[in-house]
Amino acid sequence: MSRVRKFVSERVASVPPSGIRRFFDIAATMEDVISLGIGEPDFTTPEPILRAGVESLERGETHYTSNSGLMELRRAIAEHLDRLYGQTYNPASEILITVGVSEALYLACAATLDPGDEVIIPEPCFVSYAPEVTFAGGVPVMVPTYAEDGWQVTAEAIEAAVTERTKAILLGYPNNPTGAVMSRKRLNEIAAVVKQHDLLVISDELYDRLVYDAEHVCFPSLPGMYSRTILLMGFSKAYAMTGWRIGYAAGPAEILGMMRKVHQYTIMCAPTVAQYAALAALKEGEPYVQEMRAEYDRRRRLIVSGLNEIGLTCVEPQGAFYAFPSIAITGMDEETFAERLLHE
Repeated sequence: MSRVRKFVSERVASVPPSGIRRFFDIAATMEDVISLGIGEPDFTTPEPILRAGVESLERGETHYTSNSGLMELRRAIAEHLDRLYGQTYNPASEILITVGVSEALYLACAATLDPGDEVIIPEPCFVSYAPEVTFAGGVPVMVPTYAEDGWQVTAEAIEAAVTERTKAILLGYPNNPTGAVMSRKRLNEIAAVVKQHDLLVISDELYDRLVYDAEHVCFPSLPGMYSRTILLMGFSKAYAMTGWRIGYAAGPAEILGMMRKVHQYTIMCAPTVAQYAALAALKEGEPYVQEMRAEYDRRRRLIVSGLNEIGLTCVEPQGAFYAFPSIAITGMDEETFAERLLHE
């Protein structure tokens, strides 16, 4: 052990480095590697959104905004959620603009978890979910999902994981990396478990606009779920704005107030230029969302068909832009398969 090791937080040290980042580092040393591993659109941010960002800089909009973000943007988000899902939020107290959905997730965990609180997380899931819970002092409780269920978590599996320490469920649908979309029936069943055990739900719905042949059900729009849900949304995927680092959280004012407190002491506010770009995305971005979604749909059908043809069985994803094939036929574990795929 090094002499400085005693200064390192055991909580942080207990979290292993991201496996996918290790493969990115390996790939960076190689030539002609085509990366299919990162959750990023290959489209450039649409021109009206770019223009809005540039124009905000030219106007001198280079100062802090309020901690919660531009009021004009928060109003536009409230209108957007009401129009799509019939869910109303007060832009003054129930919407918080964040540095991507990643910050929104961090704030949700930091504002709600005490040491030892358990958070149920269906897996496979986004790589940051369990670490963020751990960093906040919580305990991630992983619940597996299965291809035969379309990678949808069941209410029975969640209920079986509930203990007296359970405080929240962290849902990520449409799902990264499986592309699963939860049915309304299954979400209603989960909502019943939430009410029965008096739980909070953190619902990451970043891919809500990228759904194919299915319905996206916004969790807080379900009966009785608004007051129990922190909704995490953003602009990175649907509008091809990953590098702008802009997202938001919506939920009950009391919880959002606690998240805002953490936000104001750590970040202060999301980047001003990105907020103006996000506003343009909501006002002018819809045709581009439809165009990109159609292309993702074409690719989805192509790659799933190809994977199944070579024996890597793959459930057809209904959302996001991922395919999640089974490699069981190869007899390899995932790391060996990924390394051989990279090198051979």
